Amino acid sequence: MIPQRSFSGTFETRATRSFLNHGQMNIAGDRGYREKVYELVRGIPRGKVMTYGQIAMILGEGYTARTIGYAMHGADDGVPWQRVINSQGKCSTDKLTMPVSLQQSILESEGVVFSDKGKCDLGDYQWFPDGFEPEPDGPTSLFSDD
Repeated sequence: MIPQRSFSGTFETRATRSFLNHGQMNIAGDRGYREKVYELVRGIPRGKVMTYGQIAMILGEGYTARTIGYAMHGADDGVPWQRVINSQGKCSTDKLTMPVSLQQSILESEGVVFSDKGKCDLGDYQWFPDGFEPEPDGPTSLFSDD
């Protein structure tokens, strides 16, 4: 059975429990770790997105795109989890939410436009907190088409 997540619910898979229990990542009980993620995500304006890796780079040592993803799975109603997407401009929750396109649907209702392949243009929709704007001539993503 595929684990399901409602808009405000959380889930845990056997693989997640194994990953957490082997000490490879101990964010499950560390509210301070997750709260730093949630504080940043709460600042993302409606109609804008950030990537998992971007958040990890801003928060620094001990944060990775994967740990940001795990933290976001446990986000409560006050955290706009839908505004965090992958570095390709795509939603990564299609197998984790019901309905499967929930994240994209919510973002579209906020004004984010996706292509037929489920990709938004990070050049148009990616948000950067003050002090973390990209260099004017630099790429905004490792997967930039520039």
